[in-house]
Amino acid sequence: MTYPSYLNLTEQEWKERIEKALSMLEECRVCPHNCGVNRLKGELGYCKTGRYAVVDAYFPHLGEEKPIRGRRGSGTVFFSYCNMRCAYCQNYVISHLGEGRESKPEELAHMFLKLQSLGCHNINLVSPSHMVPQILEALYIAVKKGLRLPIVYNTSSFDGLESLRLLDGIVDIYLADFKYSDNKVGKKYSKVKNYFDTAINAIKEMHRQVGDLETDEEGIAKRGLMVRHLVLPNSIAGTEKVMEELRKISPNMAVNVMNQYMPYYKAFDYPELSRRINTEEYRQAMEYAKGFKLVLD
Repeated sequence: MTYPSYLNLTEQEWKERIEKALSMLEECRVCPHNCGVNRLKGELGYCKTGRYAVVDAYFPHLGEEKPIRGRRGSGTVFFSYCNMRCAYCQNYVISHLGEGRESKPEELAHMFLKLQSLGCHNINLVSPSHMVPQILEALYIAVKKGLRLPIVYNTSSFDGLESLRLLDGIVDIYLADFKYSDNKVGKKYSKVKNYFDTAINAIKEMHRQVGDLETDEEGIAKRGLMVRHLVLPNSIAGTEKVMEELRKISPNMAVNVMNQYMPYYKAFDYPELSRRINTEEYRQAMEYAKGFKLVLD
């Protein structure tokens, strides 16, 4: 099998995937919101994004986990808007307010190729869940022009299964958040329905496609799934159950238990979110995560 995986797709397979993905925009069902608007005609739903992708920035990112950033950085593309509304979002100017500019497939493909020319280890798609059709269009163009880097799908895990299946054999590395273990908590703090149910099914699908994380001789990710979990104060995220559910999928899961929560944006509207986590909360979270292949930032 050739690597990256997308090099194994035939011309016909690429065209069929893109055609199917674009058809999902007509009565939008790209993500779990299933808004039903016609994004091909510029109608806007929950994600506030129409026919074309909106991109805030792209650059070699040295702030990701070591298997992703390596020595030369991860070729990160920050998509604007998001299909979640996390009260404490540190990138709210991008994800909530939509800072960025519309980019057609050719422009997005140029970004991918530019990041490759800068020596990045991969193409890292941040907040891609509402952009799958646009990403597929651009990847096809970039691959035809020489793109040979693995794709990192960097997601909140509020993903539609139909969209994820279109990425099977295209995405080699899934970098997935698992935010909450309770649907009601996801609704309260991120304004989405059924976050836990949606995320666990999405993560199962990602793992089915790529399996546990594999790295090369330098420790850089080649293929597989890594899950991030941000520990929230006052046990809000339900970390113990999150780890139990991940263990059911694979006891060898690569997991990053993150301790960098800060009360950004609207977090102070919720007293229980208005402080950083303490040492004991993080220690307990790490105890719950025992046995996994823990990855540090």
